[in-house]
Amino acid sequence: MMNYRKVVLIPLLAAGLTACATDGSLSRTQTGAAVGAVAGAVLGHQVDDDKGRFVGALAGALAGGAVGKYMDDQQRELEEQLRREQAAEQIQISRLADDTLKLDLDSEVSFDIDSSRINRGFYPSLDKVASVLSQYPQTAVHIIGHTDSTGSEQYNQQLSMQRASSVQRYLTRQGVGSPRTRTDGQGENAPIASNETADGRSRNRRVEIYLKPIVEGREAAAFNSPV
Repeated sequence: MMNYRKVVLIPLLAAGLTACATDGSLSRTQTGAAVGAVAGAVLGHQVDDDKGRFVGALAGALAGGAVGKYMDDQQRELEEQLRREQAAEQIQISRLADDTLKLDLDSEVSFDIDSSRINRGFYPSLDKVASVLSQYPQTAVHIIGHTDSTGSEQYNQQLSMQRASSVQRYLTRQGVGSPRTRTDGQGENAPIASNETADGRSRNRRVEIYLKPIVEGREAAAFNSPV
């Protein structure tokens, strides 16, 4: 009965917030963020910590046979929305073997060196990412920060985590429910190029976003770290 009340409450609250947006008391962005926060709060209370599984699915977990099309559609939408960013090599989108989508964010345009504050010029790109993710609620979002080897290992670990958290907070403000997201910092421990060259260090300074489908019966697996 408790879970039933939670699920019923979501559309009622969402409808009320949408009505507020219609009469002008809330902007569309504020409404999306509020609905995401309410939905996320309920989702966060539907996990059985003892058994590591979901007690109930907020928007309904994906049936196994629907995963492929769901991720195909999500990938297509991301590629369409981020066409300019891909052409400029600011965001790269790839599909992994387990239907996970991976977005590589170029830190040269998303963050200043030694800073965890997102560059304002990168906001529109993250807005597009958030807009697509808001349409695909059965997706877990993992945000992983990386650095080059310049500086101490402790400093790099902290910076990578701070950058991942900055991206998470920004997406949350744009309506992506925070319980759907996980953050991690890998510091200098997972380079994709040599740190001996400027180009290699530039490639190693990056943020990755992994999008994993939340599948019925395997909900908890979607929130296992992809790295």
